[in-house]
Amino acid sequence: MTLRDLVLIGNPILRQKARKIHHFDSSLPKLVEDMFETMHANDGMGLAAPQIGQPICLFVVEYTEKETGKHYKLALANPDIIKTEGEQTGLDACLSIPGYYGVNVRRANRIIVKGQDLRGKALRVSAEGLYAWAIQHEIDHLNGILFLDRLDRPEDLREIRSNDHVKEDAAIE
Repeated sequence: MTLRDLVLIGNPILRQKARKIHHFDSSLPKLVEDMFETMHANDGMGLAAPQIGQPICLFVVEYTEKETGKHYKLALANPDIIKTEGEQTGLDACLSIPGYYGVNVRRANRIIVKGQDLRGKALRVSAEGLYAWAIQHEIDHLNGILFLDRLDRPEDLREIRSNDHVKEDAAIE
């Protein structure tokens, strides 16, 4: 596995729509391993391929729910949200926008996503709560959207200070 450099805000790749994956070869599992390693090394819970300079439709999410202990781990190519239900509002942050987080960000509470696994096989994922939040955040990256675009007011963007506990409460991806 290889630790990859994170692409930071200002790099145009973060604002571009990622390309669909058509060839599911042996390089894809290696890339996904690198993405998980990079995400973990940066204390994230999700990472999209454009965040490491790869303009393709691929993301990873992994975290364990505090309340239930349930573990989620997902690598998904060519995702498409096909159903949303409800709404949740919360904090959001991004590994590509270090030092800042957003408040009052709105996302669907429950989603169904279709996509493909690393072999190209069709996959359907149902998610709710924080898991749904993380998936939506990563799919936004594949469409050139940042959490900043989901802020209703400029004052909803906050700077992280050393005494903030954002990581414990936010979907940091």
